[in-house]
Amino acid sequence: MAKFIAVYSMKGGVGKTTLAVNLAYCSAVLGGHRTLLWDLDAQGGSAFLLGQAEASHTAKKLFSGKADPADLAEPTRWPGLDLIAADLSLRHLESDLAEADKPKRLRKLLRTLEDRYDRIILDCPPGLGEISEHIFRAVELIVAPVEPNPLALRTLDLVEARLAEEDGRKPRIMPVLSMVDRRKSLHRQVREAHPDWPAIPQASAVERMAVEQAPVVDFARSSPGARAIVEVWRAVEGEKPAAPLAKIPAKTKR
Repeated sequence: MAKFIAVYSMKGGVGKTTLAVNLAYCSAVLGGHRTLLWDLDAQGGSAFLLGQAEASHTAKKLFSGKADPADLAEPTRWPGLDLIAADLSLRHLESDLAEADKPKRLRKLLRTLEDRYDRIILDCPPGLGEISEHIFRAVELIVAPVEPNPLALRTLDLVEARLAEEDGRKPRIMPVLSMVDRRKSLHRQVREAHPDWPAIPQASAVERMAVEQAPVVDFARSSPGARAIVEVWRAVEGEKPAAPLAKIPAKTKR
């Protein structure tokens, strides 16, 4: 079972943060694991979707050695789920990491947290560059949301080709079809071509996360989107959760 997990896509707008937030919730609430969600994207979407305050220009300090990750981890309103929020100080992280010439910086930071958490999930910024190189060296599993269209599939091919260039240790990649609309013939064709990939439908309940500021599995547990995300979590865990979906604790109150 992977302890360090990245939710990553080379392409933006594929539901990456939505998936990261829900997987972290599933890990903590369904799995009972001590879970940290670490947002590396300067947009700070994870904090917003969880109803948390964004970081105050402190996120970058973790990579400059001026802060300890454990000191910046804040509890959420869901027991067992902590968050390291992002902020705009990360907007230059790509160039900062390149200049620092510390290729294992993120991996070392994660290692400082491994006794404190059972699962650490990274909400990663899009792109293929210095940040992604650090991510590839640091994690055991990449959960890669992919839209069901040729361009998105091509970006996945590029990431897989980059990982294939690595010698020795490399993370496993798990594609997840995202925002699938079965009314569209192209989406159906891609789904049929990849029957073993988990798939998350285009669903209004998932879109409501921005209004509810909570994981869809928390406030709409019986919706198709929530059930699909639970199946992704099951695939990540490599086993069935201890409690079936019907026995998820009641919606958490604010």
